[in-house]
Amino acid sequence: MTIGTRLFTLFKGRHVGTDSFGNRYFVERSPVEGRRARRWVLYNGAAEASQVPAAWHGWLHGRTDELPSAETEKKYDWQKEHLANQTGSENAYRPPGHVLSGGKREKATGDYEPWQPS
Repeated sequence: MTIGTRLFTLFKGRHVGTDSFGNRYFVERSPVEGRRARRWVLYNGAAEASQVPAAWHGWLHGRTDELPSAETEKKYDWQKEHLANQTGSENAYRPPGHVLSGGKREKATGDYEPWQPS
């Protein structure tokens, strides 16, 4: 986080909440008249946008003015917990045959026919 972001947050921001990842959310204390107050997040660790849960994403982008909380957030039994992007980590998806997963895949079945110009 840059020194400019820290100073802006210190002088202009008001802390409104924290999510399950430890990210802290802020809103501008005194917005310019006729303009919506700015909203921003200070990430806990690396700045990775996929670490923002859906409810907080909606609030950040002005889709709702209601602050997310456990009571206001609808949870369905089919929903999974939010998971940040795993690309580049040990938990990244590697399809069968991927070099980092052993590099072995099933043989081609021979059903492929290349296009031939007429």
